[in-house]
Amino acid sequence: MTSLTKDSPGKDLGKSLSERKALFRENLAGYAFIAPWLIGFFAFSIIPILTSLYYSFTSYDILGSPVLNGVDNFKNMVQDKLFWKSLAVTFNYAFISVPLRLLFAFFVALMFNRDVKGIRLYQMVYYIPSIVGGSIAVAVMWRRLFMADGAVNSVINLLFGLDVSTSWIGKPETALWTLILLATWQFGSSMLIFLAGLKQIPHFYYEAADIDGANRFRKFVSITFPHLTPVIFFNLIMQIIAGFTVFTQAFVVSGGSGDPLNSTLVYALYLYQRAFKYYEMGYSSAMAWVLVLIVGLFTAIVFKSSSSWVYYESKEGN
Repeated sequence: MTSLTKDSPGKDLGKSLSERKALFRENLAGYAFIAPWLIGFFAFSIIPILTSLYYSFTSYDILGSPVLNGVDNFKNMVQDKLFWKSLAVTFNYAFISVPLRLLFAFFVALMFNRDVKGIRLYQMVYYIPSIVGGSIAVAVMWRRLFMADGAVNSVINLLFGLDVSTSWIGKPETALWTLILLATWQFGSSMLIFLAGLKQIPHFYYEAADIDGANRFRKFVSITFPHLTPVIFFNLIMQIIAGFTVFTQAFVVSGGSGDPLNSTLVYALYLYQRAFKYYEMGYSSAMAWVLVLIVGLFTAIVFKSSSSWVYYESKEGN
């Protein structure tokens, strides 16, 4: 009995060491598999983010070494008229384009939520603009459509017998609206997310509503909309981020200038100009962090308000 008692700790220790070695090998294999992602995450996300934070407190023109200047970049923004102009243009763009895109996506998703022959083909066709909508080619096409001799004026003249020769991208009153229309046209991804949410709503809710004699509007208000609020919440967050960070469309349509009269000078485009046209990397880095704070603020507001309008069935059930 004594020898067994003395030997057992050694056996337990040996077994524990072998288990630890096996666990270490398993963890090592796991880290080896995710190593490419970790390297990319730190090399292309964490390090650039921290570097831009450092540059935001410096005066840096690429050619020389960065020189610390404290919060001078942020102070200069307050006196920069183009900074406030770009901010106003971006707010107008985001506050108009985001609701329009979500409304169109929601409406089309409701139409597609039917068992109709060939519906998959229509879904694919409506999703295509979201795939190619952010490309340079589509932005160039959009610019051409709204020029004085573009297809938009040709269609208007043909249908209404007019002689319109307005350059819609050349007038300050309408230039931003062309970008808003382009953003609204790219509603395919949001539409598919809405459609997936509609497919997840249990049918017995609608069957019970039919038995109670509820009409379509009542079923929409009491069943469809509450169950889709988590999807609306997700789409709203994603579209707010996309709306405040728009760049490609404005760059191509305006030729990189934000004209006419800076009416299409969105925030990201002005940031790009200060960085790669005037080589003010410190100032542009500070602008980038201001944009992060703005997007974070609106995202936080949406998250904070979600408790009063987002419906989660599991929570209600508990």
